[in-house]
Formats: sequence, structure tokens, C-alpha cells
Amino acid sequence: MGAVPERGSYDVVIVGGAIMGSAAAWFLTDMGFDGRILVVDRDMSFAKTATATSTSCIRQQFSTDLNVRISQFGAAFINDLRRYMGGDDRVPEIGIRSFGYLYLADTQAFAEDLRARAAVQAAAGAETRLLTPAQIAEDYPFYALDDIVLGSINTKDEGYFDSMAVFEWLRRKAREQGVAYVEAEVVGMEVAGDRVQAVRLSSGERIACGTVLNAAGPRAGQVADMAGIVLPVEPRKRYSWVFKAERPLDRDLPLTIDPSGLHVRENGGGTYQAGGQVGPDPAVDFDDFEMDHALWEDWAWPLVAARIPQFEAIRLTHSWVGHYEMNTVDHNAILGPHPEIGNFLFMNGFSGHGLQQAPAMGRGIAEWLCHGAYRSLDLSGFHYDRLLTNSPLVEAAVI
Repeated sequence: MGAVPERGSYDVVIVGGAIMGSAAAWFLTDMGFDGRILVVDRDMSFAKTATATSTSCIRQQFSTDLNVRISQFGAAFINDLRRYMGGDDRVPEIGIRSFGYLYLADTQAFAEDLRARAAVQAAAGAETRLLTPAQIAEDYPFYALDDIVLGSINTKDEGYFDSMAVFEWLRRKAREQGVAYVEAEVVGMEVAGDRVQAVRLSSGERIACGTVLNAAGPRAGQVADMAGIVLPVEPRKRYSWVFKAERPLDRDLPLTIDPSGLHVRENGGGTYQAGGQVGPDPAVDFDDFEMDHALWEDWAWPLVAARIPQFEAIRLTHSWVGHYEMNTVDHNAILGPHPEIGNFLFMNGFSGHGLQQAPAMGRGIAEWLCHGAYRSLDLSGFHYDRLLTNSPLVEAAVI
């Protein structure tokens, strides 16, 4: 890894080296891609990426069949990471701490949404259960449920996993298998006709390319603009808080999605993690990670304590701000080739669920580049074309 590419030409240039870009790079090498791959990222510490600032969880509870199946593969990949990586003894056995996601509905309309989603999930093989307030209270007696009419939970392959370990091994194995990583910023592209001919780096180099893959996270719209492409992806702030409870719960806390929009989950050792966003949700500057400290006292803590009265006595230990790469059209991935500039590929717009989708998306992009088609899951529903024809593929279960 360095600041200057060793070559002036690569078959694939991946813009963005966090979990999406590294998943694509690793799957390409694993499928035996016959070409040279360069990953370019402006900050190889990845400290401010959506990967590093995420909730580090995976769920099956989506409103679209394809997203359920994508996360099912993600769970299989996480649970069997070492085998997927060739049985390498250095790769840790990770697994998923499946405490589940618990959606709480406080209106009949929201309850009907949960029922409809559960039917989609069940048809895809997920083990989602709908719970009455009495059933929730029996399994999790610490909640205040006076306003709740229905809950939805799945405790199989749904919960916490060590996302940074998965990311680190995708990146490490990609590099060991010949992928070049360079710390630089792509600042321009040369487009001629229906192809990107080259990218230009902040360090001054011109890199000719066979394919460009946009895996730039919240900066994806900026990267697409260099090729003259409009991409409706924006950075949106999301807040996270970790707190220690004076009286920890006597069982795992599911990742609980309160009707207010706040979520809170088990973190281990008597600590818990809450997160969310309140009020207007505007696009923000790419470098805006400023914490609004009043949100904890004025919004998050009161909601946590109201839903789980045992959490009235807690101590905030640390907090941070991350960004969603929000697809403002339908909150779903934008994947695959541009319909006119055919060697410009998207891997963007995951709207908060990208981390868990990285294995399936990386595999899909690799299949497209190696075979010219998807061979595992048909991901063509995520193609850019739907934006041109005003045919959104809406994902309603966005946290």
C-alpha cells in the first residue's frame, strides 16, 4: 500500500476501499479474475467511513424479498468466514450474536406494515415472529409497552457481528491475492464516448482503466459527477451513543427499534448502544461529523428510559457521528453498470444497510465483471435504469 500506483493502467479501478470496495476486490480475486485491480481511498485509516461508524449488526427483517435473501447470504458468509476464505487458519471464527431486532409498532397502520413485511420474510425463509404486547412482556419483561400494539422479531442470524474483522480480512486477503491499495483521492475522470478512459488522482497520476467501480460510500454522488452522471446519493448524519447501566438487564437486549426512530441494543458487559436521528434529515457536508451533545439529554436518554425504565440510571461513556449513504429515491442499493457509460459501475446508496449487504454485493459485482451476468442472486433490480424510468424499488424497513 502506498501513495503512488505501481502501474499507469489497471483493468479495474475501485474508488473506495472500505467494506464494499474491499468485498468487490476480494470476490474478484476469489473468482479468478484475470486482470489487475487497484483500490483507491482517500484515507486508509477508514476511521470516518460508514463501515467504521456503523452499528455492526445484520438483520433479515426487510420489506423486499431480494434484501432478505441478500442478508441471508451475508449471514452465511459471516458465520463461515474462514471456509469462504479458503480455510485459512489466520481467519477468525466470527459468527453472529443473534439477539435479534425487535420492531415495536404503536399504531395499527404500523402493525399492518410489520405483518406485511413478516409475510415477505417468511416466504424467503426467515424466522420472523410477530408478538403481541403480552408475548413481548413474557420474553422481555423490562419494556414499558402501554403504547405498543405489535412487535416483530427474528433471533436467527440477526444481531451483532464483528464487522471490522470481516472488513479487515476482506481487505487483507484481497491484498495478499494481488490487489493494489493506494491512499489517494480520485479527483477527475476522462470520459470519451461511452467509456471512462482514465481516472486522475490527487497525487497527479493519470490511471487508465478498463472498468471504474464507484464504491465511495457517502461520497458516491461526487464520484459519479466526475463521469457526468447524476447519482441521488447523499451523506446523512446518524448519531450513536454507548452507555453503561447501573442495573444491567438480566438477558440480551434485542436491537430495539422504538416507534420514535431511536434504536438501542445489547453491547456486552453491562453496556448498551443507542442510535438514531431526530427531526429534519438534510444532506450534510462530507466532513461534517460534529456531535450535537444536546440530543442525548433532550431526546435519546428520555426515550431510552421511557421504553426501558431500568435504564433511568445510566452513564454515557462515549458517542460519535457517522454518515448513511442515503439513496434519496427509494432507500435501496444502486448497483451494476451505467446504461450509457458501460464501464462505470455502481456499488452505492445502501441507506444504512450496506455493511450487512457487502458480501452479496461484492459477489454480485464480481460475477458481473467475471461472467457478464449475475450467477447467484439476480441483482438487476438494483440497476441504475430504474432511476431513468421512474421505477423505484422501495425498501420500507430503513432504520
